[in-house]
Amino acid sequence: MFLQLAHTKLNIYQSSQELTLECYKVTKKFPSDEKFAMISQIRRAAISVHLNIAEGCSRKSDKERIRYFEIARGSVIEVDTAVGIAFKIGYVEMEDIELLGESIVKNFKLLSGLIKSESTHN
Repeated sequence: MFLQLAHTKLNIYQSSQELTLECYKVTKKFPSDEKFAMISQIRRAAISVHLNIAEGCSRKSDKERIRYFEIARGSVIEVDTAVGIAFKIGYVEMEDIELLGESIVKNFKLLSGLIKSESTHN
């Protein structure tokens, strides 16, 4: 926020921020008794995507960068899985999660491309 480093201009960084904000928006619709369970888990996973991208960008070695990006991609999968369960339980309707679904797919693709790109540097 204050540092204005180069990674803040990357598409994946901006996209992961949108994912996080959309997760917060969607989980507001969940029952309050899920506050310390599914709501917390989805929000933490979404923030993990964003933070691991930022930290990965700060690493000097390709191997370290790739590892952080892989962790971020794993957190995208975690968000997707948890949202799928929330949908099946009936916490949200499909129209409530369409934008989040698009964001999940976009982030997964961007991270996969970034990992592949970083891997070819070796």
